Amino acid sequence: MALPISPPYPPMEALSVDRIPAGNSWRYEPKWDGFRCLAFKDGDEVELQSKKGESLSRYFPELTASVRLIKAKKCLLDAEIVIPAGAGFSFDDLLQRIHPAQSRINKLSKETPARLIVFDLLVSPDGKSLAELPFDQRRARLGEFFAKFLADDPTFRLSPSSPSLRDAERWLKITGGALDGIIAKRSDLPYQSGTRTAMVKIKNLRSADCVVGGFRYASEGKIVGSLLLGLYDEQGLLHHVGFTSGFSREERKALLQKLEPRIEPPGFTGNAPGGPSRWSTERSGEWQPLKPDLVVEIQYDHFTGQRFRHGTKLLRWRPDKDPRTCSMDQVKPSAGASSAKILNLSTRSAAKQPRKKLSHTI
Repeated sequence: MALPISPPYPPMEALSVDRIPAGNSWRYEPKWDGFRCLAFKDGDEVELQSKKGESLSRYFPELTASVRLIKAKKCLLDAEIVIPAGAGFSFDDLLQRIHPAQSRINKLSKETPARLIVFDLLVSPDGKSLAELPFDQRRARLGEFFAKFLADDPTFRLSPSSPSLRDAERWLKITGGALDGIIAKRSDLPYQSGTRTAMVKIKNLRSADCVVGGFRYASEGKIVGSLLLGLYDEQGLLHHVGFTSGFSREERKALLQKLEPRIEPPGFTGNAPGGPSRWSTERSGEWQPLKPDLVVEIQYDHFTGQRFRHGTKLLRWRPDKDPRTCSMDQVKPSAGASSAKILNLSTRSAAKQPRKKLSHTI
């Protein structure tokens, strides 16, 4: 490509922090639950690059086609690939796209088409790099670019961006369901490829009481590797929803004495670990079912697709809790605006505001 920035190009990354930074030098955005993507366009040549620097183009042919149809001759967009599902997005549908069979990918691209939520512009239509500009100026240029080239194509959505701490707190409040957290960017700094110095991320950590429906042995010996967590649905079925680990070796040995006497099938009466899936491996099926009488309180950051998206942290054992009270109700999305509503608002605002004010689209 003849762009001033060409793939592979490490995107700017975010440092995890516990609190939302405040001050006039910060701008805030929702953190979307998808695949990070840099979309390069140079004439008819298009490349979708992952956070790791690998090509995503073959997995999302509908996005490649939409980027190619952008009337700007050149551009480089920093964005998130998402797949709409109801009022939110489905990470499971995204995972289904990473498939070796092109016929399968093409079928899914029609059944569950992906979208690009755009939040930065690094190359202008005339082929000049914008990475050296401070974020406030890049955001203004992105607003102009979106209004001129992307607003009429439903493939693209403009991510909200706000200087208001109140907006950031509102978005953080609804994370765990609609959003994956929030991002805070230094408005006065240039794009810093591959570093975590100009952007931070904040997640709203929550807790839930879960039944220990089983466990896995560690790979290095017959000690406990992880606890398998379950929650009951309205029909009384216990579904596997994730795991917790991170124990010391001594804790793993003690857990073995606690858990092995409780081995008793089926463990999970609903969705179980190691079920039929192209993602399953021999290792993923090696688990022991337990009598569902142990309860733990865990800390988590995001629950979607009927499971915790990441590993959880064990806070404490809860012998005082009735396992039957450990229900899915605990992890329902918080009340608040859906992802779809937040994005529709940002798109409408982009279309209506004068270009000089587009950097304040929310």
